[in-house]
Amino acid sequence: MSALVAYEVDGAVARLTLDSPHNRNALSTALVAQLHDGLTSAAADPAVRCVVLGHTGGTFCAGADLSEAAGREPGELATDRAREMADLLRALVALPMPVIGVVDGHVRAGGLGLIGACDMVVAGPSSTFALTEARIGVAPSIISLTLLPKMSARAAGRYFLTGEKFGPAEARDVGLVTVAADSAEDVTAAVDRLVADVTKGSPQGLAASKALTTAALLASFDADAEALTTQSAALFVSEEAREGMMAFLEKRPPRWLGGTGGASV
Repeated sequence: MSALVAYEVDGAVARLTLDSPHNRNALSTALVAQLHDGLTSAAADPAVRCVVLGHTGGTFCAGADLSEAAGREPGELATDRAREMADLLRALVALPMPVIGVVDGHVRAGGLGLIGACDMVVAGPSSTFALTEARIGVAPSIISLTLLPKMSARAAGRYFLTGEKFGPAEARDVGLVTVAADSAEDVTAAVDRLVADVTKGSPQGLAASKALTTAALLASFDADAEALTTQSAALFVSEEAREGMMAFLEKRPPRWLGGTGGASV
């Protein structure tokens, strides 16, 4: 299996880098598994006190790998994929050390779930965000677990439904991003400052402090993840979603637009 996620440790920092630019770091089964493995390695390393989650290429994460999804049989596989995503997001939230997301590119759909699961996020000027699920006949079911506690209610009501793009300043203002940097250099400087501050903490202090901020979120995973997994799988195998995904892959309008607009997500 080719490496889709790079993992390296530099002192007290483990750096996980999404490195699948050929498909815009889409959440394929392989990428999700490798990201999960990286988190497990970081948690098992007594020297690591912070994880930095970044990306190569102009897209942080494009969301689900629709070409992979379109080629799969419905039913149990769709449920398995939804459960993989729920497990990955929960692992990010439950990691006993801070996770700093670093974004300077496009973030779509499930990629926002990763951002929501991070403790802190630095976004550069090239960052754009959009929740485009409704445009292909599905919904941000699983990722709502990490997004709804972070975003303001008004922002969630807008961006979950419109699918419109918004930038780093808006993402900061609605609670999705911690720092909106003005340049690539400022991104690096902001990440360095956060890492320097975080790594002054002891492993026990960091774990206990993070647990205070994530207890309610983990409880919502345990209460709601299975039902949302079922919902997500049912939507993905529906006739409407199949049409939406095929329209996206074929770069044509879906049937419900009646040929009046594009299918860009």
